[in-house]
Amino acid sequence: MKRIFRRLFAAVLLVAFAVAAGTFVPRPLFAPSRAAEVGQRRILVLSNPIHTDIAIPLSADTRAAFAFLGGAGVPVSDPGAEWLVIGWGGRAFYLETPTWADLKPMPVFRALTLDRSVMHVDVAGGIDEGHPTVMPLDLGPAEFQRLSDFIQTSFVRQEDEVAVVPDAAYGASDRFFEANGYFNAFAGCNTWTAAALRAAGLRTGLWNPLPQTLTLSLELFN
Repeated sequence: MKRIFRRLFAAVLLVAFAVAAGTFVPRPLFAPSRAAEVGQRRILVLSNPIHTDIAIPLSADTRAAFAFLGGAGVPVSDPGAEWLVIGWGGRAFYLETPTWADLKPMPVFRALTLDRSVMHVDVAGGIDEGHPTVMPLDLGPAEFQRLSDFIQTSFVRQEDEVAVVPDAAYGASDRFFEANGYFNAFAGCNTWTAAALRAAGLRTGLWNPLPQTLTLSLELFN
């Protein structure tokens, strides 16, 4: 029994060390040069206790770039929509857990092992940028374009059309789409958010499996 507890304690210490190193060791290690650009665009990182989304502003160019979502029922052209909110995650957990009350063992098991991935897309009106779960970040035009490109390539396309998950939504304005990549405990929704932000030229921690470690690393290194 003592041996089991020692191994369990060692495993907990190992995970804690990995999370700490993943937070306080930057990726990339050395800061890339970010020249001040005219026409900066503000994006938002939206957090809850276990998940992060990226919100990008809906303007004429982004409505055009993401017009392909409109055919699937995401109202990107709605004048009242100010933000496009996008996240990547495990298929079973994402689709079957719209609220904590819907939590079931099998989606949790799939999230901790291996699962196919999906994109979740919704629109939002005004978002309070001062809210503690909202982190505003400013990108130059080229950085913003790289972020947009990263997000768009995360969608699975079939004959140049995004693949909609049939009959899957939380409400009237959101939709799920098939995504590239597989979800597991080490490469999850928050590591996808971190990768998207790095594509835009921002620095994150080396490994950010949790929203709290991701947002802390963004504060430390940008």
